[in-house]
Amino acid sequence: MDAVTDLHHHGDAELAPGLVDLAVNVRAGAPPAWLRAELHAAVDASAAYPDPAPARAAVAAAHGRCPDEVLLTAGAAETFVLVARALRPRLAAVVHPSFTEPEAALRAAGHPVTRVVLQARDGWRLQPSAVPEEADLVVLGNPTNPTSVLHRAADVAALARPGRVLVVDEAFADTVPGEPESLAARRDLPGLVVVRSLTKTWGLAGLRVGYALGHAPLMARLAAQQPHWPVSTPALAALVACTTQSARAEAGDAAHLLDHWREALVERLPSSVTVEGRPRSSFVLLRVPDGTRVRAELRERGWAVRRGDTFPGLTGDHLRVAVREPAVSRAFAAALTDVLHPVPTSSEEIA
Repeated sequence: MDAVTDLHHHGDAELAPGLVDLAVNVRAGAPPAWLRAELHAAVDASAAYPDPAPARAAVAAAHGRCPDEVLLTAGAAETFVLVARALRPRLAAVVHPSFTEPEAALRAAGHPVTRVVLQARDGWRLQPSAVPEEADLVVLGNPTNPTSVLHRAADVAALARPGRVLVVDEAFADTVPGEPESLAARRDLPGLVVVRSLTKTWGLAGLRVGYALGHAPLMARLAAQQPHWPVSTPALAALVACTTQSARAEAGDAAHLLDHWREALVERLPSSVTVEGRPRSSFVLLRVPDGTRVRAELRERGWAVRRGDTFPGLTGDHLRVAVREPAVSRAFAAALTDVLHPVPTSSEEIA
């Protein structure tokens, strides 16, 4: 029996007024002004029912696919619910540590689920041989939340086979410059479903906008589980706007900048902190001694970080920290150093 964890706990639960948000791994400062203008215009056009055709065509063109291979969704997380409703797996394998909503959706639908837990000693990297052969549904993230590890495309593709649906959560793919390990354009892999989101790079968590890519019959099967007009007019406008060549170039620039910001964070962390794996996305996974106490004391000092123990395979000593601009990272690293290595007061030295 898999250990019971709170699969519905997410970073936003860590937030409170007055706290610096390092718990939610959404790009700071987004959406940009030009995108907000597009959204305002879309609100003015919202008297009519949504027309998904332009957005579907735009997403398809961006990934070199046909429009019928695109499923537009109310946030990437909706895809996991649609998969759980549309499919009847004999055994679903979810690769952990990872975003927990896929497993939550599968369990809620009554499907048998096994966890494939990656290991710190392997750098939290995917080992394809660890996935049971009998699993006819496999779910994993790339890059993976919360480890920030980017798996090799060849290793992920090795999990695809006839009779199996392979769901790859690429919600953070555009945070990696060039998206080198993305499978979004692969049309040759049987049963592949790639899940994408506008949430992270464009700061649109509240808009709920994402999409899935895969073979047309499978996309139609998932779409049959949706209500009419599942994606709003503003969300459709965001899909069109964020898949233009100029927007994709801006996202690429943001990913390159993120690399530098992440380095600035990592290099300032105290030596008693372990950076897990090789982080490649907009967050890092840290292991600290007495993590529950550290997280509480950071909170008292005004910092919200994401607890790690609600991710299967992690412990209370794990903290996920969002990458922010260097000035914020310097301040956070100083606060973390003070918590881990407090300087004794004069009275404590005398005692």
